[in-house]
Amino acid sequence: MNKVVLVTGANSGIGLALCERLLSQDTEGLQLCLACRNMCRAQAARSALLTSHPTAQVALLQLDTSSISSVISAAQEVKLRYNRLDYLYLNAGIMPNPKFDVQAFLKGIFSRNIITMFATGKGILTQKDSVTSDDLQEIFATNIFGHFLLIRELEPILCQAGKTSQLIWTSSSNAHRSAFNLEDIQHQRGTQPYSSSKYASDLLSLALNTHFNKQGLYSSVICPGFVMTNLTHGILPCFPAFLWTLLMPVFWLIRIFTNTFTLTPYNGAEALFWLFKQKPQSLDPQAKYHSLTSGLGKNYTQPRKMDVDLETSEALYDKLLKLESEVRKYLKEKQKSTRASSHFRT
Repeated sequence: MNKVVLVTGANSGIGLALCERLLSQDTEGLQLCLACRNMCRAQAARSALLTSHPTAQVALLQLDTSSISSVISAAQEVKLRYNRLDYLYLNAGIMPNPKFDVQAFLKGIFSRNIITMFATGKGILTQKDSVTSDDLQEIFATNIFGHFLLIRELEPILCQAGKTSQLIWTSSSNAHRSAFNLEDIQHQRGTQPYSSSKYASDLLSLALNTHFNKQGLYSSVICPGFVMTNLTHGILPCFPAFLWTLLMPVFWLIRIFTNTFTLTPYNGAEALFWLFKQKPQSLDPQAKYHSLTSGLGKNYTQPRKMDVDLETSEALYDKLLKLESEVRKYLKEKQKSTRASSHFRT
């Protein structure tokens, strides 16, 4: 029976690399759905995949995880197309308006924390967030809440008797407990919303296992390592592309000392691809599965314990459920108001 796989943020970077690797393994027994915000880029990605794998089943889905209405519409479309969903890769994410702290970077170069600084960006990256049309913080909505709502909407085809399904989150080494505040889950009052959202995904994955394992649904978290993607290039937008190219030999040199410098999307997708081949019951719910690349270029996956606890994960889960209820109520009232306005004009 064909496996149905949905990947959010699949039109570029790690998401697209994962799709290529999945199709390279099996084009006959796979139904692949690219869930993307920009449909022009999604179509280009689909065309590229079909050029390499002309017999593959590759579908497109309009999905913007920052928009509540988009998530609900996309989920309804998925349930019309498929009666089951085997893998849901929660990969879409943003880090808008990154600010690079040059002073902290220069200080870090001459400290014992230089490798950690390069590998995680801790202490040198902040972001300026914005608010969506649903009155949510954009990074929180895109990276965590939109995906949470998508899971909730797709429960009927994710949780089915006699079968198992997997949720696989693309997290980050930049997911730090210090950036997360349970009393401010949207990170309205901080300067590290990206780190907060990724730590929240680590917590949420643990809570999802607690609530859904008995229904055959399992959740895992990966870290792609330091990968050169559009998101990475956005950290220093003033850098022209050729300077990033010139820096690559430096990054390869650093990789001799740290295996977290995966550098390419193909390497970064290693843990995502590895989890596709595992029995979910055998996985550790408190581990983050890291894509790693040795100094000689060998890719492998390694589990590392996450800095999470059950109590905090349950508290976050409850807060997300409450926010979901509020958002659905807001959306219903908004739709009612729109219909009333339309009727009045008529």
